[in-house]
Amino acid sequence: MSKKLKKKIVKKATKKVAKKATKSVSKKVAKKSNTKKVAKKAGLKVVKKSVVESKSKVNDFVIRFANVNGTGSASANFLFTKAIFRMGIPVTPKNIFPSNIQGLPTWYEVRVSEKGYLGRREGIDLMVAVNPQSMLSDVNAVKKGGYFLYDSSKTLHSQYIRNDINYIGIPLMQMCNEAYTDARQRQLFKNIVYVGALIALLDIEFSVFEGLLAEQFKGKEKLIPSNVKALQLGIDYVKANFKYPLDIRVERRNLVKDWILMEGNAACGLGAVYAGATFAAWYPITPSTSVVEGFSEFAAEFRTDKVTGKKNVAIVQAEDELAAIGMAIGANWNGARSFTATSGPGLSLMNEFLGLAYFAEIPVVLVDVQRTGPSTGMPTRTQQSDVLEAAYASHGDTKHVLIFPSTPKECFEMTADSFDLAEELQTPVIIMTDLDLGMNDHMSPPLNWDDKREYKRGKVLDAEMLEKIEKFGRYLDVDKDGITYRTIPGTHPSKGSFFTRGTSRDEYAVYTEDSGSYQRNMDRLIRKWNTAKKMVPAPHVYQKSNQSENGILFFGTSEYAAEEAMDILKEQGKPVDAIRIKSFPFSKAVEDFINSHKRIFVIEQNRDAQMRSLLMIELGINPSKLISVLNYNGLPITADNILGQIAKNLSGSKKLKKA
Repeated sequence: MSKKLKKKIVKKATKKVAKKATKSVSKKVAKKSNTKKVAKKAGLKVVKKSVVESKSKVNDFVIRFANVNGTGSASANFLFTKAIFRMGIPVTPKNIFPSNIQGLPTWYEVRVSEKGYLGRREGIDLMVAVNPQSMLSDVNAVKKGGYFLYDSSKTLHSQYIRNDINYIGIPLMQMCNEAYTDARQRQLFKNIVYVGALIALLDIEFSVFEGLLAEQFKGKEKLIPSNVKALQLGIDYVKANFKYPLDIRVERRNLVKDWILMEGNAACGLGAVYAGATFAAWYPITPSTSVVEGFSEFAAEFRTDKVTGKKNVAIVQAEDELAAIGMAIGANWNGARSFTATSGPGLSLMNEFLGLAYFAEIPVVLVDVQRTGPSTGMPTRTQQSDVLEAAYASHGDTKHVLIFPSTPKECFEMTADSFDLAEELQTPVIIMTDLDLGMNDHMSPPLNWDDKREYKRGKVLDAEMLEKIEKFGRYLDVDKDGITYRTIPGTHPSKGSFFTRGTSRDEYAVYTEDSGSYQRNMDRLIRKWNTAKKMVPAPHVYQKSNQSENGILFFGTSEYAAEEAMDILKEQGKPVDAIRIKSFPFSKAVEDFINSHKRIFVIEQNRDAQMRSLLMIELGINPSKLISVLNYNGLPITADNILGQIAKNLSGSKKLKKA
């Protein structure tokens, strides 16, 4: 049977089952539920056939799903996101979930933006509330004139009633109880039913969902009819009871081109595979676990020997984070390309070995997916709070190279580049992502790789080179750039060996406590640091020449909200210049940008203005020139937040409009 014929038969059978089931269920539910009566009794403003018309918002709204963790809502909510994306409309989802296994409130927030703004936006236009635990805060989060979709199987309590929003009551659980006999199915398909309701309410193309379900259940086609049935339940109930579509809705566009939806952690894992990493040691910690999981999955596909069927990589789960980075450092010392991944608490434990790698000059790559702190903090909330800890990890005079990606594409590319950079500089390179970038799906251009690319191993001596050297000095600065030559164990039978230590030594790796030798070594490390400034990724400067005396500086995922705030300021006739930092140490371009402006608003997601402190420490910037714009509530920063803080600091300016 051809694939085309098989697909046609599945589609026909699916529609037949769904139509039959929906018809019988709708009749039963209609007898037991009367939305109009329930609403009137509760005093609700219901979206019925005669809703008051308001200005239509096409492809520009925020919808939030309020669920219970562990109920299978994540797949249904992501199905909704993918449908919007497949209609060619820019979309960005944020999964806000608890750190326990199940039972607590979880939210899934989706921003639809035809203009392509991919940051969070404050204010909810449509709330899908199916969790009684969080319902009071959920109803209060809805914008004036917005919509509150809830399960009307039970009467809504009076404390959830507002007279300035619209209520959409759908008896989700009652409908599922009538349609399905299995308890688990009743719970799971309740999520699909409200997605079906949204299809009608927002005017989403049903064919898009048919295509997505066909992809999701490829090889398991028997599961498709029950999902279509649940979608149809929601669609039919809306059509029978409400005016549709709403004044917020979607229209097909062609704005996403060939872009993809991808998590930053998966992109980092794939970047490590393409970088030639053959060893990963890790200890599971939220939100970095999926970096190594992604590496493992991609390695199974791309790093499996076609003859033996064995993987050409080794992945070890260590007993803790300190052991993990110790193994990674050892593997790199032995010539492998190795890495590990962690978050703030793990980075704290890794400080000792990071100091060893810096001083002994051993390359290693670390992916730090930042979360809130101090201590355990909020494990499943995002923040940029490891900046100072990572920059100066370990005691003594220690400085580490930091890389700040903003998108999945940059996660892929910068991870691959970091392996080159670590070996060229013979030092740890720490990739600074965060939970928002790492665990949320982001729109990204396609990932590209040049198959002709060769890895940069840096100053590594082979046997032939060693033969030409009379005496090998591991820490001799031959080229006067601070970067010495190294060897890989076993390269030569008698030459090139040295003892790697964390204690002070001379240029030939011989232990010494001579003050002069120690100081020469520390001075050389600073020369290497200055060399690194020309090798790390350059910042992105948004203008060819200055347009304003005010500038904004940001990094990482703050980019999304910062760029939106820039556009709004420009529309208001108050443009600002901008620079996005991609790495530390800071290049001259960063210093020049700051020096050429009267004031710089430093946008970052932590309480203590860590990037601002780093700029002052490293560049000697006058503190009064750097004005902090901070967000540390665990949620991604918004353009509204940025605009509000800038407005407070711009004397004599009119109040800035919100996003």
